[in-house]
Amino acid sequence: MRGILIAGWMIVFGIFGVKQAVAEGELLDYTVRKLNEDVSVNLAQEYKGKVLLVVNTASKCGFTGQYEGLEALQAKYADQGFAVLGFPSADFGNQEFREESAVADFCRTTYGVQFPMFAKARVKGDSADPFWKHLIAQSGTSPKWNFYKYLIGRDGKVINSYASFTGPESGTVVKQIEAALAEAPKS
Repeated sequence: MRGILIAGWMIVFGIFGVKQAVAEGELLDYTVRKLNEDVSVNLAQEYKGKVLLVVNTASKCGFTGQYEGLEALQAKYADQGFAVLGFPSADFGNQEFREESAVADFCRTTYGVQFPMFAKARVKGDSADPFWKHLIAQSGTSPKWNFYKYLIGRDGKVINSYASFTGPESGTVVKQIEAALAEAPKS
């Protein structure tokens, strides 16, 4: 019985220890592949010092129209050090195309998406990709559906997260983006 209790406590502390270790590393220090390409990008190198809005997207979702607002934010604030990062996912209702080429074509032709899009990702639960596990650990919240958004400051720390029903151009999101952009980049 004592052995079982000790093993149980080791598992509990081991799980918490893993989560703590994940939460302490640099959030953006992950290499991800660009959507429908063989090119990979290290997020920390590519987006160091930028304000980011990370979004799990889906092409066949009731919130898919948010691509327009995301693209508008990208166009408006990109020259100030802002970027939207899209991660297509089929984790919620399987509402994403199976083939990345179809996702890329849909985003480009239907919504004129030009902001960076990355390979299809697992964004929830134990099967979440490493970047998403870290994002969830640091923010303290998992995506609840498609088009869940995470605002990351120039320092690489999560500022806030926004539910799917909060549009990218909502007053709250825009105010927080502008406040984050107003902070001087750290050298």
